Amino acid sequence: MKKVAIVCAAGKQGTCLVNEAVARGYDVTGFVRGNDKVANPAAKTVVKDLFDLTRKDLAEFDVVIDALGAWTPETLPAIPNAVRHLCEILRGSNTRLLIVGGAGSLYADKEHTLCLENGKDFPDAYKPVSAAHAEALRFLRGCSDVQWTYLSPAADFVADGARTGEYLLGGEEYFVNDKGESRISYADYAIAMIDEIENANNIQKRFSVIGK
Repeated sequence: MKKVAIVCAAGKQGTCLVNEAVARGYDVTGFVRGNDKVANPAAKTVVKDLFDLTRKDLAEFDVVIDALGAWTPETLPAIPNAVRHLCEILRGSNTRLLIVGGAGSLYADKEHTLCLENGKDFPDAYKPVSAAHAEALRFLRGCSDVQWTYLSPAADFVADGARTGEYLLGGEEYFVNDKGESRISYADYAIAMIDEIENANNIQKRFSVIGK
C-alpha cells in the first residue's frame, strides 16, 4: 500500500485529494496548519506548516502532493516558494512530488511560443495567480533530481463541481472538449491526480486535464 502525504490537506482541493486517495485504499496523511484539520476520518492528520516540513517528515512517503492554494497579493509568493521548499527536501529521493498547478501556463499554440496567460482574452484578475503557478513550473523544469509531476487543470476550475468520474488528458497545450469547454471540477481533477500516482506516466513532466 502506497503512503501518500497531502500538504495543505484542509483546503477544498486538498480535501478532494484526501477523499479520492482514501477511497483507493492508500495510507493517507494530511499535513495542515494551526487549527485546520483533515475532514476525512480515515486519513491521519499532522499539524505542521508546509515551510516547516523537513526531509525527515516526508521520508516515509511514496508520494507527496502539494495542494497549496493562494489568491491574495500577500500569499501568492507561497505558490512557487512551496515548490522550491518541497523540492529541496525531496532532492535525490525516490519520493514523488505531485503539484496542483495552474492553467495559464498552458501553451496556446503548437509552436509553444505563446501561453494562455499572455493572450488578449485572459482575465486580468487571474494573471497574478497564473504568474505564480508559472514560476513554480519553471523552477520544476530545472529539477532533474526530483521525481516531480505538474498537473494543469482546465481553464474553468470548479471548486464545488460534481464528481463525474470522467476526464480527458492533454499535454502542454490548452485544449477543449467536444462541447468547446475547458472545465473540470476539483473532484474530477483529484481522480486524475490519484490516477497519475497509480500510472506514473508523467514523471518530470507537466500534463493537463479537463472534464468530458
